[in-house]
Amino acid sequence: MSVTRIFLASTPYGTATLAAAVDAGRFPPADRRILLTSNHSPAPEVTPGLAAVPGFAALRARFDEVIDWNAVIAPQHPGVWAPREEDVPMWERQLRALWGLGDDRVELVVESLQVPPAQSLCRLFPGAAVDVYADGLMSYGPTRFRLDPQIGMRVRRVLHLDLVPGLEPLLLTEFGVPGELVPTAHFLKVVAELAPYAQPVPAVGEAPALLLGQYLSALELMSASEEEDLHVEMVRGAYARGHRELVFKPHPSAPAQYSRRAQAQARRLGARLTVVSEPVLAETLYERLRPALVVGCFSTALLTAATLYGIPVARTGTEAVLGRLEPYQNSNRIPLTLVDALLPELSGAESPAVPDVAALVTAVGFTMQPRILAARREEAQRYLSGSLTPRTRRYFKRRRLTVLGLPGGVPARLAFLPRSPRLRRAVHRVLRRLR
Repeated sequence: MSVTRIFLASTPYGTATLAAAVDAGRFPPADRRILLTSNHSPAPEVTPGLAAVPGFAALRARFDEVIDWNAVIAPQHPGVWAPREEDVPMWERQLRALWGLGDDRVELVVESLQVPPAQSLCRLFPGAAVDVYADGLMSYGPTRFRLDPQIGMRVRRVLHLDLVPGLEPLLLTEFGVPGELVPTAHFLKVVAELAPYAQPVPAVGEAPALLLGQYLSALELMSASEEEDLHVEMVRGAYARGHRELVFKPHPSAPAQYSRRAQAQARRLGARLTVVSEPVLAETLYERLRPALVVGCFSTALLTAATLYGIPVARTGTEAVLGRLEPYQNSNRIPLTLVDALLPELSGAESPAVPDVAALVTAVGFTMQPRILAARREEAQRYLSGSLTPRTRRYFKRRRLTVLGLPGGVPARLAFLPRSPRLRRAVHRVLRRLR
């Protein structure tokens, strides 16, 4: 029986990871390899998709053909559309006919399995084996939602880059899914292939400081004004460290005005700031510019710079975002925790790296998803009992620890209260009277 492997991709970084995994032989031979691209932007009709990214031709060479998922399900948006249960057989027949799959055995390689379009695709091919690949730091955290076992049990592995050496992803561990590394050397080789396709950055001196924007206001993690303040702080911090050549890489979806205050601040300080408007990988800029410093909030690119390229990095704004991140189980909590725990503060304030990051991530992951990671409770208790310090306290909310009956919540002599049925009934009675 012929095998068709479908690779779902929505970002240049994820596609580069897939290309590296293919080059490294992480997938067995298949009769066809289809790259299924998806544009998740709020207005994909007017936002350039993956195929418009410089160097896409080099990436797509690893695949036999490219199919646009947005076109297949138009006018539905890929980030929200999901098939009705009764329509799944009809959709599978339609896709097999449309893509010429016939009776091929289909295998799927997807990102973000918990949500569309990855979950939608897995439902449309209910007999397909599934591999998941990490498009950033979120895979180190727990699965965001309780996943249907009919999907979770089909996942064979989580492919990921070694961004935090020695750290294993928590993603899908509730199903016993192992992590598997994509070799760093192959990823760096893929990025090096993309570098010649990027437009030259004009008038930039040697070894500039590279500032990374993330469009955090779109994620409702801060206001637009606060995000511009963050960019200004990046400029000030880099200048204070002696950098006069600055390059700002905004998020591809961010409005152009998000860089204006940063540019004005650079002019006031006597530094030169160049904005890269082209949608290009940060890693491609590492290849082209060889920056002396990379600055950001909690972008995955900070860890690729530090771990894969050996470039000095600095973070700013992480503690403030951690303090306001809601709900507690927000999947950005693990990337924020890792960047804050591992990387130095831009201001130079003393914040030594947190030891035993694996145990920290397990504890944070359990407090985020205690039902999904129920088997990790003892590990979380052990960490919180011995490692909760003023430095690590910021990663946990006292209220959350109290509700879960964990160390660090209410005082030990009152630890029984969150689990007391009598107290809970009394609280419910009072709340009903107040309504």
